[in-house]
Amino acid sequence: MKAFIVYCHPSEDSFTSHVRDSFIRGIVDSGNEYILSDLYKMNFKTDMSEKEYLRDSNYRNTPDLEEDVLVEQKKINESDAIVFIYPVFWTEAPAKLVGWFDRVWTYGFAYGNKTMKLLDKGLILCTAGNEKEKLEHFGLIDTMKKVMLGDRLFNRVKESDFVVFGGMSKGSETRERDWDKNLQIAYKKGKKLFGTN
Repeated sequence: MKAFIVYCHPSEDSFTSHVRDSFIRGIVDSGNEYILSDLYKMNFKTDMSEKEYLRDSNYRNTPDLEEDVLVEQKKINESDAIVFIYPVFWTEAPAKLVGWFDRVWTYGFAYGNKTMKLLDKGLILCTAGNEKEKLEHFGLIDTMKKVMLGDRLFNRVKESDFVVFGGMSKGSETRERDWDKNLQIAYKKGKKLFGTN
């Protein structure tokens, strides 16, 4: 089976890049496949053009989508699961990932008369500077889940999971303390994504 990983972080010098690598190791060790879109390395265009806006806002299912959007949509339809790996910026995904949704989740693909396949799994692995307990206390994890699971993945996946690796700011005690444990969790999520091993 195949996982489509949408990775979004501006720096390779990050804990998030280690999460990505550990998750991928788990996928490979389970005997499954993956395809990766690294949005920053790809320099993915995130600003919706007026043409794209008018197409979707007027619910026009026309075939004139941009090539980079079609490539991402093809990756989705050739996969069995979709995985998003990113850092939390102000209780949200990075703007580049939000822009990916703006452009890739088009009318006629992700909503309306959909051509997007129903994926078996949807998984979010996100890293945060704040500790998980603090994010939970202020209701911020629930807010993130509502956006990612309740809106963006919604009825586009059969099963979904949302994992926050909190307290991972550089220089924090929790970063060093939880580093290996968190990467082991990421690895296991990859290894067991398709219910194997």
